[in-house]
Amino acid sequence: MKERVSEGLYGLGWSTVKRLPGPVAVALGRRVADTTWKRQGKGVRQLEANLARVVPEAGPEELRALSRAGMRSYLRYWMDSFRLQTWPESRVRAGVSIEEIDRLTDGVASGRGVILALPHMANWDLAGAWLTTELNIPFTTVAERLKPESLYDRFVSYRESLGMEVLPHTGGSAFGTLARRLRAGGLVALVADRDLSSSGIEVDFFGETARMPAGPAMLAQQTGALLLPATLWFDDSQVMKGRVHSPVDVPAEGTRAERTAVMTQRVADAFAAGITRHPEDWHMLQRLWLSDLPGGGTA
Repeated sequence: MKERVSEGLYGLGWSTVKRLPGPVAVALGRRVADTTWKRQGKGVRQLEANLARVVPEAGPEELRALSRAGMRSYLRYWMDSFRLQTWPESRVRAGVSIEEIDRLTDGVASGRGVILALPHMANWDLAGAWLTTELNIPFTTVAERLKPESLYDRFVSYRESLGMEVLPHTGGSAFGTLARRLRAGGLVALVADRDLSSSGIEVDFFGETARMPAGPAMLAQQTGALLLPATLWFDDSQVMKGRVHSPVDVPAEGTRAERTAVMTQRVADAFAAGITRHPEDWHMLQRLWLSDLPGGGTA
């Protein structure tokens, strides 16, 4: 039943919201965000707990205001995503501005292959559409398998319509395919700020231990591709902003596991820098830090 409800809600979004005029969609998103925020459900409470780590000096009132802004940002992501397929290319091109983008374009032009690692900030789907539309850079990404399967298929179809190649997260073949794309000089974009599985790499994140994916660092070591963290944020305009951070180089010494740990920590540090500047645009409504998990994250 829960899966059918989820599928129905997403289907309603893609079928109905995308036909709404822009101002109406914006107003609807804000109303849904504020209503959800006032109800203080599990996701909102977790968002506030996460933001308390990011802004430890915030008092209760400031934290509540920040979580409200966070929910509005989160719903802006969904409202824009539901409507993104209807946007003309001119709007996609004008809707994104990325600082230090030459780090990415120069890397792709070199033929070395580039791994772009992003946290759950602002609208990564819009950033992807901008890459394929404005910069004419195709890329490959990975999507978590959702239930029901029809919902996963809908997400894959949506992202493929924006010019992305989408691989399933499960099944074991994604890593090999990503490595082949990188060796061919391609771009791989991965959302990489949360991995609670046993294969996740422990990092210090805002003073506490969290786990993040090993994939970006391992792909960089195996293929020689350039690893670039990037962060995104909204401002008061209709333009989404972003920044490509400095490359994360492969350490000269250490075992593969040690190099992976060092590189993943550097990615986490870049994410933390971007999230600190724009905490309201970090859409982490789930548990991330090990201390929040049952048993404190221990096996």
